[in-house]
Amino acid sequence: MRPLTLLLFAAALLVAPAGAQPIPIDEWEVPYEESRPRDPYVAPDGVVWFCGQRTGYLASFNPETGAFNKYDLGEGAGPHNLIVDGNGMVWYAGNRRAHIGMLNPGTGEITKYPMPDERARDPHTLVWAPDGSIWFTVQGGNFIGHLDTDSGEVTLVDVPTERSRPYGIKMDSQGRPWVVLFGSYKLATVDPETFELTEVPLPRESARPRRMEITPDDRVWYGDYADGILGVYDPSDGSFKEWDLPSGDSARPYGMAQDHKGRIWVVETGVDPNVFVGFDPESEQFFSQTEVGSGGGTIRHMYFHAPTKTVWFG
Repeated sequence: MRPLTLLLFAAALLVAPAGAQPIPIDEWEVPYEESRPRDPYVAPDGVVWFCGQRTGYLASFNPETGAFNKYDLGEGAGPHNLIVDGNGMVWYAGNRRAHIGMLNPGTGEITKYPMPDERARDPHTLVWAPDGSIWFTVQGGNFIGHLDTDSGEVTLVDVPTERSRPYGIKMDSQGRPWVVLFGSYKLATVDPETFELTEVPLPRESARPRRMEITPDDRVWYGDYADGILGVYDPSDGSFKEWDLPSGDSARPYGMAQDHKGRIWVVETGVDPNVFVGFDPESEQFFSQTEVGSGGGTIRHMYFHAPTKTVWFG
């Protein structure tokens, strides 16, 4: 079996015209074996940070030099996702140790923000709010959370649907977090002022949304992992549209990203090799399909880097 890898999709991917041939993929092998590298994020200086979920580290990769640098987080941290602030501090979800952590790469110092409720055992995915605070999901604990990065205060919002498994999370243009509830057939959003939560049922009870994107028109796009469907919800009128993915019921859509043109990219992980699929919301057409040469394993989360027009994933 090929070692787990971290993959870069080249800029040509995101300027591909309709009917384009498969898109070239650049790929680098991570030197830390069997560590499940995942959830990369490009820092302001162009360095790519990612989590080693299985063996408990954060690491950086310099695309210009090819150099890797590793930071161990200690026993059982289980880092699941990370984001980087404007000062280069790396914030991560301590999925197995019930905290959000901040790594200072310059000193190696780690600051931990514990969850205030023991039920919130597994912080999952983090996203920046416009004010510099962090919204996040807690999958097993069934919460949507907020971290004030200035005060360190953590606020947890209970999701009323039991075992809803809050998963992917994105922000809309109004500063509201939206979440897909993977254990149910629902979306959810939280009012950032009142912390009031609203659930939005999808059209099919069989649906299991896993990751999501929000386009500039504030429409909420989701991949239905169970039924192989790409869907969109428009909060302005409560309407839905859905499209069968090219691989149909076998697609298992997981990682999602939005590019600079507002196009949606989603990976079909139920097929081997994984397939990277492009969808144009304007034409409502799937316009690109690219097999991941190394197989891809399971591509769980993707990050679009606007300055270089590239998508990164593990």
